[in-house]
Amino acid sequence: MENFDAWIGKKEVLNDFTHPRSVSMMQALLNQTENKISELPHLYQWFYFLPIVNSENLAEDGHPKKGGFLPPIPFPKRMWAGSRIEFIEPVLLNTNVRKESEIIKIQFKSGKSGDMYFVTVKHSIFSNDTLAIVEEQDIVYRAASNQPQALKAVTPIAVTEKSYSYKKSFSVNTTTLFRYSALTFNSHKIHYDRPYAMETEGYPGLVLHGPLLATLLLHTFKQEHSDKKISRFEFKAVNPVYDFNTFSICGDVQLNQAELWIEKSDGQIAMKGVVQYHEG
Repeated sequence: MENFDAWIGKKEVLNDFTHPRSVSMMQALLNQTENKISELPHLYQWFYFLPIVNSENLAEDGHPKKGGFLPPIPFPKRMWAGSRIEFIEPVLLNTNVRKESEIIKIQFKSGKSGDMYFVTVKHSIFSNDTLAIVEEQDIVYRAASNQPQALKAVTPIAVTEKSYSYKKSFSVNTTTLFRYSALTFNSHKIHYDRPYAMETEGYPGLVLHGPLLATLLLHTFKQEHSDKKISRFEFKAVNPVYDFNTFSICGDVQLNQAELWIEKSDGQIAMKGVVQYHEG
Protein backbone atom coordinates (compact mmCIF):
# COMPACT_ATOMS: atom_id res chain seq x y z
CA MET A 1 0.00 0.00 0.00
CA GLU A 2 1.45 3.34 -1.07
CA ASN A 3 0.74 6.54 0.81
CA PHE A 4 -0.67 9.39 -1.27
CA ASP A 5 -1.50 11.78 1.56
CA ALA A 6 0.79 14.40 0.03
CA TRP A 7 -1.80 14.82 -2.75
CA ILE A 8 -4.55 15.81 -0.31
CA GLY A 9 -5.13 19.53 -0.68
CA LYS A 10 -3.92 19.68 -4.29
CA LYS A 11 -5.98 22.20 -6.26
CA GLU A 12 -6.87 22.97 -9.85
CA VAL A 13 -8.81 25.86 -11.41
CA LEU A 14 -10.46 25.63 -14.85
CA ASN A 15 -12.49 28.18 -16.81
CA ASP A 16 -15.14 27.57 -19.45
CA PHE A 17 -18.18 29.04 -21.19
CA THR A 18 -21.63 27.39 -21.13
CA HIS A 19 -22.18 27.19 -24.86
CA PRO A 20 -25.65 25.73 -25.57
CA ARG A 21 -24.37 23.27 -28.18
CA SER A 22 -23.50 20.66 -25.55
CA VAL A 23 -27.02 20.96 -24.13
CA SER A 24 -28.56 20.43 -27.58
CA MET A 25 -26.37 17.37 -28.14
CA MET A 26 -27.44 15.80 -24.85
CA GLN A 27 -31.08 16.53 -25.62
CA ALA A 28 -30.61 14.64 -28.89
CA LEU A 29 -29.05 11.70 -27.03
CA LEU A 30 -32.12 11.65 -24.75
CA ASN A 31 -34.46 11.76 -27.77
CA GLN A 32 -35.84 15.14 -26.76
CA THR A 33 -37.17 17.65 -29.20
CA GLU A 34 -34.71 20.52 -28.96
CA ASN A 35 -35.88 22.52 -26.00
CA LYS A 36 -34.96 26.19 -25.92
CA ILE A 37 -33.85 26.89 -22.37
CA SER A 38 -31.82 29.58 -20.65
CA GLU A 39 -30.46 27.61 -17.69
CA LEU A 40 -28.12 24.64 -17.59
CA PRO A 41 -30.10 21.48 -16.71
CA HIS A 42 -29.05 19.59 -13.58
CA LEU A 43 -25.81 17.60 -14.02
CA TYR A 44 -25.04 19.21 -17.37
CA GLN A 45 -22.07 20.90 -15.71
CA TRP A 46 -20.31 17.63 -16.55
CA PHE A 47 -20.18 18.67 -20.22
CA TYR A 48 -17.84 21.55 -19.45
CA PHE A 49 -14.30 21.84 -18.04
CA LEU A 50 -13.36 18.76 -20.07
CA PRO A 51 -9.70 17.70 -19.96
CA ILE A 52 -8.07 18.55 -23.30
CA VAL A 53 -5.08 16.21 -23.51
CA ASN A 54 -2.88 15.32 -26.48
CA SER A 55 -3.08 11.68 -27.53
CA GLU A 56 0.54 11.12 -26.53
CA ASN A 57 -0.43 12.00 -22.95
CA LEU A 58 -3.14 9.35 -22.67
CA ALA A 59 -2.63 6.15 -20.69
CA GLU A 60 -3.36 2.67 -22.05
CA ASP A 61 -6.93 2.85 -20.77
CA GLY A 62 -7.62 6.05 -22.73
CA HIS A 63 -7.68 8.32 -19.65
CA PRO A 64 -5.16 11.16 -19.26
CA LYS A 65 -2.04 9.84 -17.57
CA LYS A 66 -2.14 10.06 -13.79
CA GLY A 67 0.20 12.29 -11.85
CA GLY A 68 -1.12 15.63 -13.08
CA PHE A 69 -3.99 16.71 -10.86
CA LEU A 70 -4.96 13.19 -9.77
CA PRO A 71 -2.40 11.08 -7.86
CA PRO A 72 -0.41 8.34 -9.70
CA ILE A 73 -2.24 5.45 -8.07
CA PRO A 74 -0.89 2.28 -9.74
CA PHE A 75 -4.19 0.41 -9.98
CA PRO A 76 -5.41 0.58 -13.61
CA LYS A 77 -9.19 0.19 -13.21
CA ARG A 78 -10.65 3.63 -12.65
CA MET A 79 -14.37 4.30 -12.11
CA TRP A 80 -16.61 7.14 -10.99
CA ALA A 81 -18.16 5.61 -7.86
CA GLY A 82 -20.61 8.36 -6.90
CA SER A 83 -21.19 12.01 -6.06
CA ARG A 84 -22.93 14.34 -3.64
CA ILE A 85 -24.09 17.54 -5.34
CA GLU A 86 -25.63 20.75 -4.01
CA PHE A 87 -27.42 23.02 -6.46
CA ILE A 88 -27.16 26.49 -4.93
CA GLU A 89 -27.85 28.86 -7.83
CA PRO A 90 -28.85 28.27 -11.47
CA VAL A 91 -26.15 28.41 -14.14
CA LEU A 92 -27.21 30.36 -17.21
CA LEU A 93 -26.26 29.35 -20.72
CA ASN A 94 -23.81 31.58 -22.61
CA THR A 95 -22.10 32.44 -19.33
CA ASN A 96 -18.51 32.37 -18.08
CA VAL A 97 -18.01 29.64 -15.49
CA ARG A 98 -15.13 28.57 -13.26
CA LYS A 99 -14.45 25.27 -11.51
CA GLU A 100 -12.21 25.12 -8.46
CA SER A 101 -11.25 21.53 -7.61
CA GLU A 102 -9.48 20.16 -4.56
CA ILE A 103 -8.51 16.63 -3.51
CA ILE A 104 -9.96 16.31 -0.02
CA LYS A 105 -9.57 12.62 0.82
CA ILE A 106 -7.61 9.53 -0.26
CA GLN A 107 -8.47 6.20 1.36
CA PHE A 108 -7.10 2.68 0.89
CA LYS A 109 -9.54 -0.16 1.46
CA SER A 110 -9.17 -3.92 1.27
CA GLY A 111 -12.14 -6.26 1.12
CA LYS A 112 -13.78 -9.19 -0.65
CA SER A 113 -13.55 -7.42 -4.00
CA GLY A 114 -9.83 -6.72 -3.56
CA ASP A 115 -7.65 -3.72 -2.82
CA MET A 116 -8.99 -0.28 -3.74
CA TYR A 117 -8.13 3.37 -3.40
CA PHE A 118 -10.91 5.95 -3.09
CA VAL A 119 -10.10 9.53 -4.07
CA THR A 120 -12.62 12.24 -3.18
CA VAL A 121 -12.48 15.50 -5.11
CA LYS A 122 -14.49 18.59 -4.22
CA HIS A 123 -15.58 20.73 -7.18
CA SER A 124 -16.94 24.25 -6.63
CA ILE A 125 -18.50 25.76 -9.76
CA PHE A 126 -18.95 29.51 -10.06
CA SER A 127 -21.20 31.24 -12.58
CA ASN A 128 -20.07 34.84 -13.12
CA ASP A 129 -18.16 34.58 -9.82
CA THR A 130 -21.25 33.39 -7.90
CA LEU A 131 -21.02 29.95 -6.27
CA ALA A 132 -23.64 27.83 -8.04
CA ILE A 133 -22.80 24.11 -7.61
CA VAL A 134 -20.73 22.16 -5.10
CA GLU A 135 -19.95 18.52 -5.83
CA GLU A 136 -17.95 15.91 -3.97
CA GLN A 137 -16.96 13.20 -6.41
CA ASP A 138 -15.64 9.75 -5.46
CA ILE A 139 -13.24 8.00 -7.82
CA VAL A 140 -12.27 4.37 -7.16
CA TYR A 141 -9.11 2.67 -8.39
CA ARG A 142 -8.90 -1.12 -8.48
CA ALA A 143 -6.46 -3.76 -9.67
CA ALA A 144 -7.16 -5.24 -13.11
CA SER A 145 -8.37 -8.80 -13.54
CA ASN A 146 -5.78 -11.16 -15.00
CA GLN A 147 -8.31 -12.87 -17.25
CA PRO A 148 -11.65 -12.01 -18.81
CA GLN A 149 -14.36 -12.62 -16.24
CA ALA A 150 -17.42 -14.69 -16.95
CA LEU A 151 -20.74 -13.37 -15.76
CA LYS A 152 -21.14 -14.50 -12.18
CA ALA A 153 -24.37 -15.77 -10.74
CA VAL A 154 -25.52 -13.04 -8.39
CA THR A 155 -28.53 -13.27 -6.14
CA PRO A 156 -30.77 -10.39 -7.22
CA ILE A 157 -31.39 -7.66 -4.69
CA ALA A 158 -35.04 -7.90 -3.72
CA VAL A 159 -37.00 -4.97 -5.04
CA THR A 160 -40.51 -6.36 -4.78
CA GLU A 161 -41.16 -4.48 -1.54
CA LYS A 162 -40.07 -1.12 -2.97
CA SER A 163 -42.70 1.46 -3.73
CA TYR A 164 -42.59 2.61 -7.34
CA SER A 165 -43.88 6.08 -8.14
CA TYR A 166 -42.66 5.39 -11.67
CA LYS A 167 -40.63 2.81 -13.56
CA LYS A 168 -39.41 3.80 -17.02
CA SER A 169 -37.26 2.14 -19.65
CA PHE A 170 -34.62 3.77 -21.82
CA SER A 171 -33.00 2.04 -24.77
CA VAL A 172 -29.19 2.10 -24.64
CA ASN A 173 -26.84 0.58 -27.21
CA THR A 174 -23.25 0.96 -28.36
CA THR A 175 -24.18 4.08 -30.32
CA THR A 176 -25.45 5.68 -27.11
CA LEU A 177 -22.15 4.90 -25.40
CA PHE A 178 -20.18 6.35 -28.29
CA ARG A 179 -22.22 9.55 -28.40
CA TYR A 180 -21.91 10.12 -24.65
CA SER A 181 -18.16 9.48 -24.78
CA ALA A 182 -17.88 11.98 -27.63
CA LEU A 183 -19.99 14.58 -25.81
CA THR A 184 -17.80 14.35 -22.70
CA PHE A 185 -14.50 13.85 -24.61
CA ASN A 186 -14.14 10.65 -22.58
CA SER A 187 -11.72 8.24 -24.25
CA HIS A 188 -11.87 5.57 -21.51
CA LYS A 189 -11.73 2.36 -23.55
CA ILE A 190 -14.15 0.37 -21.36
CA HIS A 191 -17.00 2.30 -23.01
CA TYR A 192 -16.19 1.56 -26.68
CA ASP A 193 -13.30 -0.91 -27.08
CA ARG A 194 -14.80 -4.34 -26.42
CA PRO A 195 -11.55 -6.38 -26.66
CA TYR A 196 -9.86 -3.99 -24.22
CA ALA A 197 -12.81 -3.98 -21.81
CA MET A 198 -13.03 -7.77 -21.77
CA GLU A 199 -9.44 -8.94 -22.20
CA THR A 200 -7.53 -6.24 -20.31
CA GLU A 201 -9.92 -5.06 -17.60
CA GLY A 202 -11.93 -8.29 -17.29
CA TYR A 203 -15.44 -6.97 -17.89
CA PRO A 204 -18.02 -9.15 -19.68
CA GLY A 205 -18.91 -6.34 -22.10
CA LEU A 206 -18.80 -2.60 -22.65
CA VAL A 207 -19.54 -0.57 -19.51
CA LEU A 208 -22.18 2.15 -19.42
CA HIS A 209 -20.92 5.47 -18.08
CA GLY A 210 -21.81 6.09 -14.43
CA PRO A 211 -22.61 9.78 -15.03
CA LEU A 212 -24.90 8.81 -17.93
CA LEU A 213 -26.91 6.56 -15.59
CA ALA A 214 -26.99 9.33 -12.97
CA THR A 215 -28.21 11.79 -15.60
CA LEU A 216 -30.96 9.37 -16.62
CA LEU A 217 -32.06 9.16 -12.97
CA LEU A 218 -32.39 12.92 -12.58
CA HIS A 219 -33.69 13.53 -16.12
CA THR A 220 -36.51 11.03 -15.65
CA PHE A 221 -37.38 12.48 -12.24
CA LYS A 222 -37.63 15.94 -13.78
CA GLN A 223 -39.84 14.63 -16.57
CA GLU A 224 -42.18 13.11 -14.01
CA HIS A 225 -42.07 16.05 -11.56
CA SER A 226 -41.17 19.22 -13.43
CA ASP A 227 -42.74 21.35 -10.66
CA LYS A 228 -40.15 20.39 -8.05
CA LYS A 229 -37.05 22.54 -7.49
CA ILE A 230 -34.03 20.31 -6.91
CA SER A 231 -31.58 21.38 -4.18
CA ARG A 232 -29.42 18.28 -3.72
CA PHE A 233 -28.68 14.99 -5.43
CA GLU A 234 -26.43 12.11 -4.48
CA PHE A 235 -25.81 8.79 -6.17
CA LYS A 236 -23.70 5.69 -5.76
CA ALA A 237 -22.82 3.09 -8.38
CA VAL A 238 -23.21 -0.38 -6.85
CA ASN A 239 -23.22 -2.74 -9.85
CA PRO A 240 -22.01 -2.15 -13.43
CA VAL A 241 -24.44 -1.95 -16.34
CA TYR A 242 -23.18 -3.46 -19.60
CA ASP A 243 -24.23 -2.77 -23.16
CA PHE A 244 -26.18 -6.04 -23.30
CA ASN A 245 -28.22 -5.32 -20.13
CA THR A 246 -31.77 -4.03 -20.10
CA PHE A 247 -32.73 -1.85 -17.17
CA SER A 248 -35.39 0.45 -15.76
CA ILE A 249 -35.16 3.95 -14.29
CA CYS A 250 -37.14 3.96 -11.06
CA GLY A 251 -38.30 6.44 -8.47
CA ASP A 252 -40.14 6.49 -5.18
CA VAL A 253 -41.30 10.08 -4.62
CA GLN A 254 -41.88 11.20 -1.02
CA LEU A 255 -42.62 14.53 0.66
CA ASN A 256 -39.31 16.40 0.28
CA GLN A 257 -37.14 13.81 -1.37
CA ALA A 258 -37.24 10.85 -3.71
CA GLU A 259 -35.30 7.60 -3.82
CA LEU A 260 -34.08 6.88 -7.33
CA TRP A 261 -32.46 3.74 -8.68
CA ILE A 262 -31.39 1.86 -11.80
CA GLU A 263 -32.85 -1.65 -11.76
CA LYS A 264 -31.63 -4.36 -14.12
CA SER A 265 -34.10 -6.79 -15.64
CA ASP A 266 -32.87 -9.53 -13.29
CA GLY A 267 -33.68 -7.41 -10.22
CA GLN A 268 -30.17 -6.23 -9.43
CA ILE A 269 -29.77 -2.60 -8.39
CA ALA A 270 -27.03 -0.93 -10.44
CA MET A 271 -27.18 2.61 -9.04
CA LYS A 272 -28.89 4.22 -6.07
CA GLY A 273 -29.66 7.90 -5.65
CA VAL A 274 -31.54 10.38 -3.51
CA VAL A 275 -32.81 13.74 -4.73
CA GLN A 276 -33.98 16.49 -2.35
CA TYR A 277 -36.29 19.26 -3.47
CA HIS A 278 -39.07 21.68 -2.64
CA GLU A 279 -42.04 22.87 -4.63
CA GLY A 280 -41.00 25.24 -7.41
